[in-house]
Amino acid sequence: MAAAIVAVLLASPFRGTERRPAPKPAPAPAPAARAAGSEPTISLYVAETGQTKRIKMEEYIAGVVAGEMKPDWPREALAAQAILARTFTLKKIQQGKTKRGTDASTDVKEFQAYAPQKVNDRVREAVRATRGKIMTYQGRPVRAYFHSCAGGMTATAEEGLAFTEEPTPYLKVVSDPPCAAAHEERWTAAFSKQEVLAALRKMGQPAGDFGSVRVVDKGPSGRAKRLAFGGAVVEAPALRVALDPNRMKSTRLDSIQLQGNKVVMHGRGWGHGVGMSQWGALDKANKGWDAERILKYYYRDVRIEKRWD
Repeated sequence: MAAAIVAVLLASPFRGTERRPAPKPAPAPAPAARAAGSEPTISLYVAETGQTKRIKMEEYIAGVVAGEMKPDWPREALAAQAILARTFTLKKIQQGKTKRGTDASTDVKEFQAYAPQKVNDRVREAVRATRGKIMTYQGRPVRAYFHSCAGGMTATAEEGLAFTEEPTPYLKVVSDPPCAAAHEERWTAAFSKQEVLAALRKMGQPAGDFGSVRVVDKGPSGRAKRLAFGGAVVEAPALRVALDPNRMKSTRLDSIQLQGNKVVMHGRGWGHGVGMSQWGALDKANKGWDAERILKYYYRDVRIEKRWD
């Protein structure tokens, strides 16, 4: 993007002895976009083979987009995903190497999905159209969180991920349309007491048999922040991971009850709910929104900057 324009305020002259309010100071200029450099080559750990390879960033991003989003979706939805994937990767590289000493990994537990075999012409076009572009806040790459389905409302990083390591003022709570996938929009899951107790132990929470379950508190989007199983109180996002995030699809719970030997949950959405909803991006792309407009709906006061040609 072009460098930001600095506004200049000119004070009106005084007329005779009339007192006028002092002019307001000019607002601080937004950080200027960096000059575009050259495309980086990164080291990628391929979890499926245990090997490490060198790969151009844009080739890697195409594989991520194809792994994270359906490759036949509209180009602008894919383009939004490409900008997020590129931002996510640069942010992670800035934070340090993966546990195997590489820049990136195909292990979804520590990085992003990667499916180069699914790359098609539409994905290539979306990646090419956004080449070198990342999303920044005050000149720095954002934490480019995204998820499948918001269940009607996106979340803050604190409530959706229990993330408090740094401020994330750019992450908004916004309404989102119902997901086209009915099994993601509303879901039901049942866990035995034994499964719950095993998850609590995995989280380092000593707990015995419990006779009640409840939501302790909720965040701005209505998601559960903490849950109580008897006297054991745990963070809901961590419990979701410890239980099974493919069964406890989100922490946006309509209800949680103890029914005999089972904990039964009814909820909405799939994923942590933070950042861009992929089904929401699809809905907006189908309505004619471009990638930048989609992203700026989910993230506040961000810029799209081109970091390499």
